[in-house]
Order: sequence, then C-alpha cells, then structure tokens
Amino acid sequence: MKIKNASHLSLGAAPWKFLLLAVALLFTYALPVHADDHEAPAEEAVEETDPVADYNELLEAQGEYAPAYDFFTTSMLWTCIAAALVFLMHLGFATLESGLCQKKNVVNVLFKNVFIISIGVITYALFGFNTHYPGDFNGWFSWGGTIGDLNADGGNTWGYGGLGLAMTGFGDFIFQAMFAATGATIVSGAVAERVKLSSFMIFATLFVGIAYPVAGSWHWGGGVLAEAGFKDFAGSTVVHAFGGFGALACVIVLGPRKGKYPENGGIKPIPAHSFPMAAIGVFLLMFGWYGFNGGSVLSAEPGALGLVFTTTTLGATAGAIGAIIASWLVLKKPDLSMALNGLLAGLVGITANADVITVKGALIIGLIAGVIVVFSIMWLDKLKIDDPVGAISVHGICGIWGTLAVAFFGDGDFSFMTQLYGAVLVSAFAFLFALFVFIVLKSMMGGVRVSDEEEERGLDISEHGQESYGT
Repeated sequence: MKIKNASHLSLGAAPWKFLLLAVALLFTYALPVHADDHEAPAEEAVEETDPVADYNELLEAQGEYAPAYDFFTTSMLWTCIAAALVFLMHLGFATLESGLCQKKNVVNVLFKNVFIISIGVITYALFGFNTHYPGDFNGWFSWGGTIGDLNADGGNTWGYGGLGLAMTGFGDFIFQAMFAATGATIVSGAVAERVKLSSFMIFATLFVGIAYPVAGSWHWGGGVLAEAGFKDFAGSTVVHAFGGFGALACVIVLGPRKGKYPENGGIKPIPAHSFPMAAIGVFLLMFGWYGFNGGSVLSAEPGALGLVFTTTTLGATAGAIGAIIASWLVLKKPDLSMALNGLLAGLVGITANADVITVKGALIIGLIAGVIVVFSIMWLDKLKIDDPVGAISVHGICGIWGTLAVAFFGDGDFSFMTQLYGAVLVSAFAFLFALFVFIVLKSMMGGVRVSDEEEERGLDISEHGQESYGT
C-alpha cells in the first residue's frame, strides 16, 4: 500500500532531509583529512590514462602518416559500417526470395540464406581470403591458407595498406568476407522451390569457398584481369555476373518447377506469396548497396564517397523507371515484380562503374539496365529457364551490361574488348564450375532435385518438418 501522507511518522519530512544532509556533510568534510593518503595514487592514475599522451603515442606510431591519422580512423570506421551494410543485404536477399516464392517454401529459403552467410564467412577465413589476395602469383591461381593475426603490422597504423587502402587487415577481411557469400545467395533464389537442400549446401560451400576467391583473384587480387586493365569497381562481373551465370548452370541441370511450363504450351504463372515481403527485401538490398559500393572506395575520401553514393542512387532509381516503362508497354499493366527487379538491375549495372561516371551516365546506365531486365526475364521464360526471382537476369545479364558500360561512359581510358574479355572469362568460369559441380552432385547424391511429391507438398515440410506461418 502506498503511503500518501507520512506526517504521522515520528520523523517528518524536514527532519528526515536534515539527517541526510548532515550525513552527507560529515563525509564531505571528513574526506580531506585523509587526502594526503590518496594524492599520489591519483596522480599516477592520471598519468596512466592521459588521453593526450596516448594519442600522441598513436601519432608517433604513424610516422610520416601521422597528420592523416584521423582520416585513417574515420576510414576504418566507415569500412566496418559498410561491412555491416553488406551483411544486411543478406537479410534483403532472404526476404526478397521468400516473398517471391510460395508460402510452402519460405522456411527452406530462409534456412539456405542462414547457411550461405555462415559458411561463406568461415571458408573465407580458412582459405578464401588468402586465395583471393595471394600477393605475387602466376595471375591465375594460388591456394591460400587461414588468416592469421592481420594486426601483426600494427592495428593502429597505416602499415597494412597505406592511403589507398585506409583500413586495418581485419577491416579488409571482414568487408571482403561479406562480399564472398553473395554469389551463392544469388544462386539460392534461382533454384528455389525444387532444389534438394543437402546438394545445395555442398554446392554453395564449393562455389563460395573456392570458385569465388579464384575468380576474384584475377581482378582484385592482381591477376590476369588486373594486368589487362579490366575495370570492375565493386563487382558487376566479379560478384553479380559470377553469381548469375552460376545460377544459370544450376537451373539448366535442375529443370523448371512442376507445372511452370505446361505440356500444351504457354507459361503458367506461379504467384509470389507476399509482395510486401519482396518489396521490403529490395529496399533492404538497396540500403545495403550503399555499403557494397560505398565501402569499395576503400576509405572515407569525401569526393569519391559522395560521387559513388549519388551514382548508385541514380542508377537504381533509373533502373526502376526503365523497368516500369518497359513492362507497362509490353504487359499492358504496371507490374510490381518488374519494378522491383528494375531497381536491382540498376544497382547491378552501376556497380562496375560508380566511381568513374557522371550523373548523366548513371541515369543512362540504370535506365538501360531496367529495360534489359524486363526483356531478359521474358526471354528466359520463353526458353523454359525457370528463375523464380529473376536472379539470372538481374545479376547475370545486367552484370555484363554494367561491366561493358564502363567503356561507354567511364571517365578514363577503358577498352571495350578488355571489359568484354573480363566479363566473359568470369561468367564462363562460374557457369562451367557450377555446371560441373551440379552434374557431379546429381550423379553422386541421388539427384539435386526433390521428388515431385516433396515439391508438391512444399520444401518446408518435406525438408525441414516446419511451417513458415502458424495457423
């Protein structure tokens, strides 16, 4: 019971406050009597934790880079934020794929995405990072081992990468590790609703653990594509076309979903179960793309960062407009799935060139990517290549376009043939690697596809024994 009026107590409000004040004053005046006992340790504590002295020590460790230490700190912070944004893209992929698939397969899609990011980061630490960035090698392949102490050269110094790579070794690793899993995530959406989980998990491990670091070393690791002058700023080819053409190979081996292409001809639409979830996924992906492209500046250099953020945004939004116009003209109705894929197509198209193009260039590249993705999705359907989320068109076809667009719109001396060579080399490698692995798995694992009964029932129940939504 609350006491609303305490006036009946022996100690009223005023005496009570007086006693508290008296006790406080007693301790206040008593402490100085023993001040001499604590004076020396207090001075020692100040010397041990003097922030100015610690900061000066950090600056001394920078040597000739000391005047730019604050820039180094800011850049490292931005790198970690960018890595977190790229991680968020995996939530975007999971949500987009779940929304565009049927309700009976949502658990399976989410499970695959949990596995992909987990195995991707672990394999990248065990051998991927040092295969991706092998140092001096023959330009094609050099197997790397587990990462060690990436702060060995001094975690607080410029010793790891200098001004061009303004981050620590661990900062570099974690940012690149977030990229590594993306290729297999692209495949996940394309093979959704009929792939056998165990076969896909083996494939994803090999694809993200071995194929991606090898292909990446050709460009970002200083290999044959880097030597040829190939330009791919943040991965229209090295990440997106790689994943898209890997997905194409898997879909060819896997075949379409049951009932998608009836025997009497035509195409039977399999409706998405949640467009709100798909839309949330696309906007999460766009948000994460600011880390994907912005982090690829590899520092917080203001001019480059502002340009990349702007071109990324313009490319994405122009892609949406291009897809909306194209799909409305062709389908006679404004199609939401095409608009969403247009936004992603613009992002993929701008990824190779975001740091070397103008505002006008960004708008044109994005607009064309949006138009391309609409006709690519329709064309693949006519070929009976069943891709539930449009991943092959968005990432594969538009990845090639973005890479070639460097030669047309890039501010620099970029060769169209070199860009074409790089795009074809990486895409063909991803396709052949995925094709080989899926064929082997098909023969050794009792197939890569669930049975007709399991597909009809849904992978949530048949593979996981769980339902995505409660009753």
